[in-house]
Amino acid sequence: MGFKIVFTSLLMFMGSLVGIGHAAEPAKELNLYSARHYQTDEALYSDFTKKTGIKINRIEADDNGILERIKSEGEKSQADVILLVDAARLWRAQTLNLFAAVKSKYLEQRIPKNLRAADEADGIPWFGYSTRARVIVYNKATVKKSDVDTYEKLANPENKGKVCTRSSSHPYMLSLVGTLIERDGLLATESWAKAMVANMARSPRGGDTDQIKAVASGECGVALTNTYYFARMMQSNKPDDINTISKIGFVWPNQGSGGVHINISGGGMARNAPHPKEALLFLEYLASDSAQEYLANGNNEWPVVPSVKVENPALKALGTFQAEKVSVAAIGKNQITAQKLLDQVGYK
Repeated sequence: MGFKIVFTSLLMFMGSLVGIGHAAEPAKELNLYSARHYQTDEALYSDFTKKTGIKINRIEADDNGILERIKSEGEKSQADVILLVDAARLWRAQTLNLFAAVKSKYLEQRIPKNLRAADEADGIPWFGYSTRARVIVYNKATVKKSDVDTYEKLANPENKGKVCTRSSSHPYMLSLVGTLIERDGLLATESWAKAMVANMARSPRGGDTDQIKAVASGECGVALTNTYYFARMMQSNKPDDINTISKIGFVWPNQGSGGVHINISGGGMARNAPHPKEALLFLEYLASDSAQEYLANGNNEWPVVPSVKVENPALKALGTFQAEKVSVAAIGKNQITAQKLLDQVGYK
């Protein structure tokens, strides 16, 4: 699977330095190609440099921009670490052979198996570092919560003319459908998708914030959104956002049947990383307690390391929930099938 990094006793020692705050060799650096671009990540990178002495050079773009740049650079790419924000995108990078295979006992112990790429004989290509949930919002004046408390119910007749979503080609949609294929099977998911098309209030378009606003305005009765968009609006002091939130209800879907769909922000070592030791040290740092807190609080997400708890008012306001246990590797692998299925049923 391309470049292979083996976790040795030396790297175990280097990894331990992250936890106790000692510096690694001076004048070291790594090149980070990241689709994450949140202001709070500055503290994350500064903390790593402070603890290790390793300078981080950043290239930031959206996921497609990052992948296209690395593809065009080929073997001359200077990328050491690649960070992306969806299992579907991480899987795409893996199929393009952009990741090195990494063996790290620390990462395997810290990150649950369902939140990373499938184990390979020569290592693991990528790891999840923070999680987000795909939830349902509905118009409280026109829709009953009990009619929309599972993904499957969105396709029921009582929701005809009420459903709004992103386009079928967006990774968030592909990942959800990939989950449904894994949980409910291909035929059941195809029937669901056909019924979803019939239930649309409008042709799929816009981002998650657009879906939330359309539900509040009454254009849509129900929609899907990632939790951090909703949490961001809940925290807003803008009168329009306050008014929007007052009109919509919030649902943790499938709490008695498989759990809410979970996706990840994650990354791995680039296949042609010029600084592989520094790259591995950074990947291990991202699974440390302090980094997990930075990652989660930076975008109102949850840590992947089960022992790490964050004190985030926005997340607390959303309440507790049952999360699905579907492997994000399976979700990513299903994206091609998901796209074909959606195309076949006319899901735009």
